[in-house]
Amino acid sequence: TEFGLMAGADRVEGTLFGNGERTGNADIVTIAMNLYVQGIDPGLDFSNINRAKEIYEESTNLPVHPRHPYAGELVFTAFSGSHQDAISKGMKRMRERQGIWAVPYLPIDPRDVGRSYDPIIRFNSQSGKGGAAFILEYAFGIQMPKRVQQDFGPVVINASDARSSELNAEDLYQLFKATYVNIETPVKLLGYQEVSGEPATVTARITYKDDEVTIKGEGDGLVDAFCKSLSDYLNISFEIINYSQHSMERGNKSRAITFVEFLSGGKTYYGAGMSGNIGTSSLRAVVSAVNKVLK
Repeated sequence: TEFGLMAGADRVEGTLFGNGERTGNADIVTIAMNLYVQGIDPGLDFSNINRAKEIYEESTNLPVHPRHPYAGELVFTAFSGSHQDAISKGMKRMRERQGIWAVPYLPIDPRDVGRSYDPIIRFNSQSGKGGAAFILEYAFGIQMPKRVQQDFGPVVINASDARSSELNAEDLYQLFKATYVNIETPVKLLGYQEVSGEPATVTARITYKDDEVTIKGEGDGLVDAFCKSLSDYLNISFEIINYSQHSMERGNKSRAITFVEFLSGGKTYYGAGMSGNIGTSSLRAVVSAVNKVLK
């Protein structure tokens, strides 16, 4: 695994991933990539560093350390909540400015060496809300409001502790959905009809504890009218204090996700709804939050 690199009239000798015939020879991978980070072309192509690592391990029967710079399994992984938050903010700033690569804790764009963003953040009991928010937005197009992030953080920590293991991106997504999205017990929305006007009128079909009923309400728009009909039927009092909605994908067939924050009985509750229909996602979010109130 020793080799030399001709640079003009000079010959640079080193070892691949730090292992060679003799001790003390420098790791050419680390040196070359350190030059690359500083904007200097090292003359070596590591655009598919994973394949170079595979060939090395197959040829030598020596593993590359998980924390090896640039090639290790964990090199683009952050466990600390503060690191996750810094990466999240750095990535957001990169998208806004579309400038040169300058993300905290990530000296290079992982794609430059054939890696991906997927393993940048993993979740365990030490992870923070910023990391969860980042991966949900990056991988699934979900932009959690700040207060929902704060509410979800302890949920992630408790789930990780209960499993005594990390949560990957799909685990996180499923946990998020189970906690907030389209919750259908004990109330489930079956369908609705809206008559716009002043006031707006909504007639909705729901099931409540397995009984199907039709409820009707009037209010300042779809959501207000539906909330009033639910409040009257269930005989509970609640108020929406925050509401947000955005598309999860691009294009005409994209899904919408709606977040609502309820205040009921002096306590705060969060619900979310997903649907290809904006109105349906809003009412599903209301039902999700109401079901939390009822538990």
